[in-house]
Amino acid sequence: MFYYLSDYTDVFSPLRIFRYITFRALMGAATAFTLSLVFGPWVIAWLRRLKIGQQVRTDAVLRAHLLKKSGTPTMGGVMIIGSVLISTLLWAVPTNGYVLLSLGTMLVMGAIGFWDDYLKVSRKNPKGASGRKKLACEIAWALVVVAILYAWEPSREQAVKLMVPFMKDPVIQNMGLIGTALFLVLVLVGAANAVNLTDGLDGLAIGCSNSAAAAYLALAYVAGHAGFAGYLQVPFIPGAGELAVFCGCLLGAGLGFLWFNCHPARVFMGDTGSLALGGSIAMVAIAVKQELLLVIVGGVFVMEATSVILQVISFKTTGRRIFKCSPLHHHFEVLEKERAEAEKRDLEVVETMIVTRFWILAIIFALIGVATLKLR
Repeated sequence: MFYYLSDYTDVFSPLRIFRYITFRALMGAATAFTLSLVFGPWVIAWLRRLKIGQQVRTDAVLRAHLLKKSGTPTMGGVMIIGSVLISTLLWAVPTNGYVLLSLGTMLVMGAIGFWDDYLKVSRKNPKGASGRKKLACEIAWALVVVAILYAWEPSREQAVKLMVPFMKDPVIQNMGLIGTALFLVLVLVGAANAVNLTDGLDGLAIGCSNSAAAAYLALAYVAGHAGFAGYLQVPFIPGAGELAVFCGCLLGAGLGFLWFNCHPARVFMGDTGSLALGGSIAMVAIAVKQELLLVIVGGVFVMEATSVILQVISFKTTGRRIFKCSPLHHHFEVLEKERAEAEKRDLEVVETMIVTRFWILAIIFALIGVATLKLR
């Protein structure tokens, strides 16, 4: 919305600053952060009044620890979604197709997560909606995204290409409609659920998401800038630069949410937030043709999802578990608690230690992802 103030530079020349994506991305982040801080306490109090408390897992190895989190307000993802939506509409070009698709993905994935969270709370059961129903809804939206990208002329040519990190030219020029659909559905649904699996310790998922959002802010800016895209030999996507503003809003809202979600958490994002964040970041990756780079930028999410897959395969085929508990952060949590008990150290610091180490990994993965722009 504020972008259109730049149309009045003949009246007041300093208004030209609203044309610059970098300025609007920064202001979008600041706005989203401020909205989260201002409305965060109100949202938490509202969730408490509605008695929307977290329903936790009761695995034997984690039961004592997780039961301490029972009753903490969940569905805090509405705080993230609301902050991002308002700040993006204020600072990005609201008619930009890529921005609208990203906002739509955030809202739809968030709605799926909200449905799941609501069932968990209303039924007092941590299982929530069935996995098949959630997956079906996610795939349905992903197919809508594919249809829009394929039908929309500005995006059709790029959507069918397969770009690989470290390669300046597409590995496949045209994957065809079916190939494109399968690939993009896998990216969108996979990323959303990978972030969802990472959400298990205070501040873990949001901290790692912030690193990914910051990385894709840079990648989106480059993709939307003809000069930088040509110099770095990445696909130039006209209009994709506005996604840098969207990513800035994601980052600001994420930092604001982390204010309340750091240990000991006053609120959890729930599936409402994790699915919305994962879907949003994946949508940006799809728009700027850096889908496979998600494997690097979102390295922590990949590790978490892989640990769950390996654990399930191992248990079903051999009856044995590879990890003490999955996802991976719980495996390290159990290990560190065992060491802390043996060494008679404070158990309360273990969660913060695990989260901080995962944040470090997430930052490193994000930096490596951005660095690939120069390695082609």
